Amino acid sequence: MKKRKLKKSVKRKLFFLLVIAALVYIALNQKSAPQNSIVESSIPEEFIPVYQAAEQEYGVPWELLAAHHRVETRFSTMDPMLSPAGAEGPLQFMPCTFVGWSHPTCSGLGKGNIPNQDKVNPAVIKKYGGYGVDANGDGKADPYDIEDAVFSAAAYLKAHGAAEGKLKKAIYSYNHSDQYVEDVLHYFHAYTSRE
Repeated sequence: MKKRKLKKSVKRKLFFLLVIAALVYIALNQKSAPQNSIVESSIPEEFIPVYQAAEQEYGVPWELLAAHHRVETRFSTMDPMLSPAGAEGPLQFMPCTFVGWSHPTCSGLGKGNIPNQDKVNPAVIKKYGGYGVDANGDGKADPYDIEDAVFSAAAYLKAHGAAEGKLKKAIYSYNHSDQYVEDVLHYFHAYTSRE
């Protein structure tokens, strides 16, 4: 009789351990996606007027701009705001995209060898067909300035169809990654469904 009870007790413990191990395995191997829509959908209030002004200017939904900002630099909390690939500022522009791919130093991934004074010069940006915008009227189109960066992103996304509702195409043009598109759309939908 004691042997049966012991066997049942061991079986129960073994079953319990297997269940725990399975739950741990599942938790560790789940796709890393945002889990809490309430927390994840909060947008710093100081940025919303900038997104909305860019929407008025370019017709790109302000929530899409917020989603890009969230995915790119977690609302400008990344430090430094310079990626290993060379993307710069709150919206992570490659210098050649910001200044223009026809700049003589632009090739490859778009880091280029653009002098700092040219990177922020609206006349140089216009000459080379870049997306950099002087949104705040200070005479510079600065990828590190939040207003300039958001307006530049809006200009880019508009040029790639976002203002006409071609969101996936525009997002993919911004960063050629299906996962990036999925991430931006996740936040976009979270922000558009806010109360």
